[in-house]
Amino acid sequence: MRRTDRLFELIQTLRDGRLHRAQTMADRLGVSVRTVYRDMETLMASGVPVQGERGLGYQMTAPVTLPPLNLTLTELEALHLGLSVVGEAGDPELRLAAASLSAKIDAVLPEDRSTPPRGWGFAVYPFADAAHGFAHMPKIRAAIRARQKLAVDYTDLQGEQTLRTIRPLQLEYWGRVWTVTVWCEFSSDFRVLRVDRITALAVRPELFVEEQGKTLIDHMNRQDRG
Repeated sequence: MRRTDRLFELIQTLRDGRLHRAQTMADRLGVSVRTVYRDMETLMASGVPVQGERGLGYQMTAPVTLPPLNLTLTELEALHLGLSVVGEAGDPELRLAAASLSAKIDAVLPEDRSTPPRGWGFAVYPFADAAHGFAHMPKIRAAIRARQKLAVDYTDLQGEQTLRTIRPLQLEYWGRVWTVTVWCEFSSDFRVLRVDRITALAVRPELFVEEQGKTLIDHMNRQDRG
């Protein structure tokens, strides 16, 4: 099972809001408990409303569903970016309209119901920060297609800043948060970076070829093995 498929199955399991033990989920998916721990960390870091910890179990604090309207990831990106830009506009009427639309979208997307509703697009990141992150998306997508190396300034969740040369492999959307799976030459390992944490990005002149141990399939296989 591909890791993306496994993460989807885990979300479906957790949607009932009950507490689920890692061992039970691991047995169901045919993977190790350590793999489930890693998957839970990925889901929580990506903005999916999951709570819990190792040894106790995990549960979802809000349902993860989408309305009947089917949007592609690029369409959803465009919608979020549009709200980001309009929310920063000087026109009060447009800002109000953006807030209203954001609230309507938020009603059918994941939200932690333990906190006051603030509207999708407004909810997790300020609009200006969101727009800054989305500015990198075209170059990342182009680099994935062209197998082009990128130089990125990245700030992790602990506030540590690093300059990395990466091989971008895959973009994914996890409910308000975009991530890019990369082979990181800085750490000589795979990393999943949050696009909104990239403070600067530049296209490197060199291309990369697929090398054993550094491909997206290698990354997925490692995750499956746990």
